Amino acid sequence: MREHNFSRRTFLGMVAVTPLALRPGPPGSIPIGLELYSVRDGLQKDLAGTLQAVAKMGYGCVEFYAPYYGWRPDYARQVRNQLDHLGLRCYSTHNDSAAFAPDGIDKAIKLNEILGARYIVLADPGEVQGVEGWKQVSDRLNKANESFAKEGLHSGYHNHDVEWKPVEGQKPIEVLAANTDKSIMLQLDVGTCLETHNDPVAWIEKNPGRIRSLHLKDWSPGKGYRVLFGEGVAPWTRIFKAAEATGGVEYYLIEQEGSEYSELETAQRCLAAYQKLRTSSGASA
Repeated sequence: MREHNFSRRTFLGMVAVTPLALRPGPPGSIPIGLELYSVRDGLQKDLAGTLQAVAKMGYGCVEFYAPYYGWRPDYARQVRNQLDHLGLRCYSTHNDSAAFAPDGIDKAIKLNEILGARYIVLADPGEVQGVEGWKQVSDRLNKANESFAKEGLHSGYHNHDVEWKPVEGQKPIEVLAANTDKSIMLQLDVGTCLETHNDPVAWIEKNPGRIRSLHLKDWSPGKGYRVLFGEGVAPWTRIFKAAEATGGVEYYLIEQEGSEYSELETAQRCLAAYQKLRTSSGASA
């Protein structure tokens, strides 16, 4: 991801939307954010303008994905300054193996501290062979977590479809859950769980206190991930109930891999659908 300069015009635009973005939600409400992979094309072209648009929609937090790791600290501070002016929080970042390597941990800590994150999430462990390989991934998460915890951060793991597919009679996601410290977040990607015919509610209830964020990505047999939030087969009301009663959820993140609409319109439509569902079900949005 390219680094971008922050112009005076951009700064003034940030300040202009701050009152809207900073409106407090109902007491005890769970923040709703956007995984920025959902607007990846816009983010590559105009990071500042895309963040401004996301805040104006009403999102309360964002999650940066792996290219952020290439930023310099001074640029990360510029991004944090914009987040603060927009009323956006960054509770976690998505990372590949570089952030969990012995020579990459310090950089990951530095950037995530600047951004104000709580979790450094491993979303791409690289090629993994067999159950023993997944145990090695668990060891990597644990070792990094020891370093992160000293600075008030924790490791996280984000599943894709591969973690749900049995290897040597065991699901990698279950190997990871069983062999990692309970302070490590298991970030649930709902869509990939559904695509592999697994039950997200059962998974949440099986891992109390560890599902601290969820990627609210829907899925349908006919359109795959190109359905908007609420248009697929996800049992969202049951998922939210389990996440909040058992999972220990701290924030939700809408994620969209693509739809028939533009990136920003897709993000806006998904947020509107989320808010409508939460309001109609009597839960705070």
